[in-house]
Amino acid sequence: MPAAREFRHNEEQQRYELLLGGEVMTYAGYEWRGEVLVLPHTVTDPAARGQGLAGELVTHVLDLARTNGWTVVPSCWYVGQFIDQHPEYADLVADTSR
Repeated sequence: MPAAREFRHNEEQQRYELLLGGEVMTYAGYEWRGEVLVLPHTVTDPAARGQGLAGELVTHVLDLARTNGWTVVPSCWYVGQFIDQHPEYADLVADTSR
């Protein structure tokens, strides 16, 4: 039986986490710049790489952004690449040209 997935908002460490069986397998750090959610990095446990967990977490975070009306700055290469590959999230990217 596969381990249960759990998404958690860890405000103390300013990150969103995906846990398997109670263990953090991947997380996406964040910071707020005004009303914009900046996503500067994602980290996946080396033993858990290649399972699509980072993609699941990024999907979760972007869905939260949509639900809450946030825009995002994908300063992490992985999040930027994810949005490029999933254009349904492109409208969430903040206009930083101003």
